[in-house]
Amino acid sequence: MTTTFATLAELTAAVGTELGTSQWHTVDQDRINLFAEATGDHQWIHVDPRRAKETPFGSTIAHGYLTMSMIPVLAKECYDVQGVRMALNYGSEKVRFPSPLPVGTAIRAKAELVSATEVTGGVQAVVRFTITSAESAKPHCVAETITRFYA
Repeated sequence: MTTTFATLAELTAAVGTELGTSQWHTVDQDRINLFAEATGDHQWIHVDPRRAKETPFGSTIAHGYLTMSMIPVLAKECYDVQGVRMALNYGSEKVRFPSPLPVGTAIRAKAELVSATEVTGGVQAVVRFTITSAESAKPHCVAETITRFYA
């Protein structure tokens, strides 16, 4: 389910509501390896399947920051703000990784609009993303992202 806002005023009026839920996306070893290459984080629990098999996880696990870095693609499937000149990532707050994300797990995100405040030329929105899977009772990532939408 994707929520579309025609204006920034509509977005602002939606504070406190759920914006949508993304499709499922499987996090495979190729994605984990590419993230390791991009960031230089080659910690064995992420990139060495043979060694990771001997851990309590039984397999490699995704980097927490990889899970978080998927928010842009998941967000597009949760909500859309039309009629804006541009949207800029302004940062994140309260980022947590409550449970590890094993390789091969399909994840999705639920988005909730926490706040929307006027800034010069637009609106600053804080959206809480909760990234979950069917395999875990706890979320894999909970992050409040800050985006500035400019009219």
